[in-house]
Amino acid sequence: MTTSQHPQPARRTTRPQSADESPAITRAFTLLSRRWNGLILMALAKGPSDFAEIRERVPGITNRMLTQRLQELTAIDLVAQDVRPELSSRTRYALSPHGNAFLIPLAILFLWAEDHLPESGSPASDQPAAPGH
Repeated sequence: MTTSQHPQPARRTTRPQSADESPAITRAFTLLSRRWNGLILMALAKGPSDFAEIRERVPGITNRMLTQRLQELTAIDLVAQDVRPELSSRTRYALSPHGNAFLIPLAILFLWAEDHLPESGSPASDQPAAPGH
């Protein structure tokens, strides 16, 4: 049984406000600025997982931090928990409908970062970007 069942949000019919007028973009960047959130969501994009599977997919995260981030992401309805008592009380985590919707901009951000944010220490990171790029 999934702990969060929420209706889909209404589609926006007006043009988004500029970044300085909209608290929505601030909320989105605040979510992404919290370490591990994006990686946890990307790990769950592969499908429902238990705690150990998520930890394996997010190298370097501690058990305590993973627990904290999963609680936070569940509280804002990006992640849903599925507790199955018949499986020794094993909890599975999955993206909620809101979490699945978040994968679209997250994937675009990932592709942009791959193209425009080289790893530090690589030759491309020491060179300024060419005009128009």
